[in-house]
Amino acid sequence: MTDITVVKCGGNAAVEADEVCADVAALRERGAELILVHGGSADIERLAARLGVPSRQVVAPDGVPARYTDPAMLEVVTLALAGMAKPRLLTSLAALGVPAVGLTGLDAGLLRARRKAAHRAVVDGVRVMVRDNQVGTITSVNAGLLRTLLAAGLVPVISPPALAEDGRPVNVNADRVAAAVAAAVGATRLVMLTGAPGVLADVADPDSVLPVVELSPHDPPAHRAGGMGLKLIAAREALTAGVPETLIADGRRPRPVTAALDGAATTVVLAGRDRIDTMETSP
Repeated sequence: MTDITVVKCGGNAAVEADEVCADVAALRERGAELILVHGGSADIERLAARLGVPSRQVVAPDGVPARYTDPAMLEVVTLALAGMAKPRLLTSLAALGVPAVGLTGLDAGLLRARRKAAHRAVVDGVRVMVRDNQVGTITSVNAGLLRTLLAAGLVPVISPPALAEDGRPVNVNADRVAAAVAAAVGATRLVMLTGAPGVLADVADPDSVLPVVELSPHDPPAHRAGGMGLKLIAAREALTAGVPETLIADGRRPRPVTAALDGAATTVVLAGRDRIDTMETSP
């Protein structure tokens, strides 16, 4: 297995999950090996509203927003991803004849994370420390499990949460999960599908797609609007860990993965940095 594609299916309601699954099926028929990583922001918001759990964001000092995950929201995230978003993808793949296995990061310790004891954030213009945020940073991926599934002809379908060092679950960003998985299995490429045609120079102009975005190894991404901040951070992590190609593309169109591979995407590149392995890989 030397040519693995990791596809991140965005949780944005505009992303056409059935089209993603149909394209996965078509690519697999041509011999491609694929891993599907998914989020579920739309499902999380709907379920949180039904259960009366407030949905909030924290904004990091670099201006990149993230979901605030208190214990109640962590339950919502787990239920929405494992009980709503993942079954929808699995049934769509099954209808197309694709044998897929749904996994969260908790299964067989697939995703291990370091719990963040505190989180720097900006609230009403004031920098604060948020201490009740059940989130973590990926530290390792059970790549051996994923390789075993691929060798058996199965498509792994992966989502948060991850298992923290204290043995309890933590929420982890699905874009960064996709980057970590791609690095761990030695993927040839990471394709991140979202509800936009790529990274836009002007978020109000869908025709302003940037063909290439070059990222500094350290500075915050310049194009953070429209939810691109964390995607570009994830892309940087994948590239830094040695993934040769990272694309951000439109998940609303027919055959979105194929279109991205054919050039309808923003290619993300890393400026002036050699490969640095930042994550452990379990055998």
